[in-house]
Amino acid sequence: MDSPTTPKRARLAALRHRDFRLFWGGQLVSLIGTWMQSVGQAWLVLELTRSPFQLGLVTALQFAPILVLSPIGGALSDRFPKRRIILLTQATLMIQAFLLALLVRSGQVRYWHVAVLATIYGLGRAMDIPARQAYLTDLVGKPDLANAVALNSLCFNGARIVGPAVAGLLIARFGVAAAFFLNGLSFVAVLAALLATRTPGDPNPAGQIGIREGLWGALDYAARTPPVAFTLALLVVVSLLVLNFNVIVPLIARDVLNEGAHGFGLLMSSLGAGAIVAGIGLTVLRQGRAPLWFLAASAAILSAGTAALALVGHFGATAVLLLGLGCCQILFSTGCNTTLQLDTPDALRGRVMGLYALANAGMTPFGALLVGTLAEHFGVRAACALGGGAGLLAVAALVLVGRRTGLAWTHGRQW
Repeated sequence: MDSPTTPKRARLAALRHRDFRLFWGGQLVSLIGTWMQSVGQAWLVLELTRSPFQLGLVTALQFAPILVLSPIGGALSDRFPKRRIILLTQATLMIQAFLLALLVRSGQVRYWHVAVLATIYGLGRAMDIPARQAYLTDLVGKPDLANAVALNSLCFNGARIVGPAVAGLLIARFGVAAAFFLNGLSFVAVLAALLATRTPGDPNPAGQIGIREGLWGALDYAARTPPVAFTLALLVVVSLLVLNFNVIVPLIARDVLNEGAHGFGLLMSSLGAGAIVAGIGLTVLRQGRAPLWFLAASAAILSAGTAALALVGHFGATAVLLLGLGCCQILFSTGCNTTLQLDTPDALRGRVMGLYALANAGMTPFGALLVGTLAEHFGVRAACALGGGAGLLAVAALVLVGRRTGLAWTHGRQW
């Protein structure tokens, strides 16, 4: 048990590390641009096609490479310096953003352009996510990892407040090209921060094995480690059935609330506002990993909240509900991330974070297509109700399986 003085010493402990401060600051600027592009891309697709299914398809194409390649990205981050990998991926994403901005600005953009560039974005992210997540431990060490993950999530979701709100104003005033161009510029900050860091993120010698052998090793470790297997299963369920806000929110804004780009941006910012409130609480108060019962409970609440979106019909009520969902999402995702990193040996960390990326973002293609198809045929409200309800049933099934197999409900105790 922590001593009475530990929480005071550990608060914001990750910020004591110079390289983490640089990395964190660069990420904050870049992620604001990323959220601006996310809003701009969704609105551009709706302007070009007016089709929920085609919006879901672009989102699926953007995340499909993560499903296929993130385990390979994790294996690479166990074989090569992580900073070098992140520099290459961030440079690729910067070029992608500028190309999209030029196409829109020229008036030549077509739906297939957006689809191809979304796929390129996904390829970069498939290599970037495992390396970036595993790099946190190199920057701060395991004692300060929980605080670093919370601060990283705070950065991500702080950007989710600013980015969509700014993007909505920019799109309404100047068009979507401005959002894409500013996203491209934002990558300069993270590239400069990475070049200034002194931590290369060298791989553990024990993890420098063949990619195929490394992938099987990570899968075998996850299967033999019940908390890791349960956490990954929860991530798959929630990511597939519940966390499809990039498709759901623009459809609710346009088809249910009759809002334009500005209203859509504000709704996305509501998600971010809830997440940043939870992120601040985690950063200041929580020092270790979340118990598995907490992960299961937050997954169930996320599912119920998504189903409740089927009932809203007022902008204010929708914004409040999205704020609560954003809060719950950060509690869930940060808890899963910390649990996986603290339960994984250093030699396997990159590969297990590759599985994390697969279970998290890798399920988005299926979820986006599912939600887009349901919304196309049955309406947005039905898509929310069916997705949230199925999520609740799946989480309940996982909990029942966990109880029967004796999975630890809290650390050091059995269910």
